Amino acid sequence: MPRSPRPSTVSYTYGPGPMTPAVRWLLYVNIGLYLVSLLFPDLLVWFGLVPKLVIERHFVWQPITYMFMHAPWPTHIVFNMLVLWMVGIELERMWGTRFFVKFYAITGVGAGLISILASLIPLAVTRATYGSNIIGASGALFGLLLAFALYFPNRPILLFFLFPVPAKYFVMIIGAIAFIMSAQGSGGIAAITHLGGLLVAYLYLQGGRGGLMAEFKYRYLKWKMNRLRRKFDVYSGGRSGKSWDRHVH
Repeated sequence: MPRSPRPSTVSYTYGPGPMTPAVRWLLYVNIGLYLVSLLFPDLLVWFGLVPKLVIERHFVWQPITYMFMHAPWPTHIVFNMLVLWMVGIELERMWGTRFFVKFYAITGVGAGLISILASLIPLAVTRATYGSNIIGASGALFGLLLAFALYFPNRPILLFFLFPVPAKYFVMIIGAIAFIMSAQGSGGIAAITHLGGLLVAYLYLQGGRGGLMAEFKYRYLKWKMNRLRRKFDVYSGGRSGKSWDRHVH
């Protein structure tokens, strides 16, 4: 009697897997505010990031709110939310919701603050951002992409949503594009924010789960110790010379 065939054990999945809590709510908030801003376009001015308004009129909420606002054309919100969905779910599942939200907030706000600082640099490219309106989640998303590349360097990501490229090379390419665009003044407003997101994410992850402040404290303490060594003429292993007591301090 012939045996009945066994059920196939091969399964196919699409995307990063089941939705995680923080990514779900970020999608809801971004898409919801995008729809509201279509009805009330003035919200983009109030809640986007305009360095001039932050510095001169003290719109201190803008470095936070700008990353939840998007341009009226659909491609801006669609592409950003696709990136959030593709890389955010796996990072949140690995880190946990609390650390994921903290990382997303710090990289997004940090990218905004770097954009404000860059707007004060007396160069034509950077000064152009002083009165410009910066909107979008790209600063935080570039931070997520850097983290994804560090944890999953060989995982393929579709470059321009067409060509599969290992994550480590993908981030190198988009970082180089952002740098060239900011240097040439072509799309420099967004490019500076993108570079800011990459920088803050790198420093934050280099500082470990202690965060960005831990990295700054480490750098400061290292600089202070080196200064004290020079002040008291302390050299590891002694100084070269013929005198026998040169190594005694």
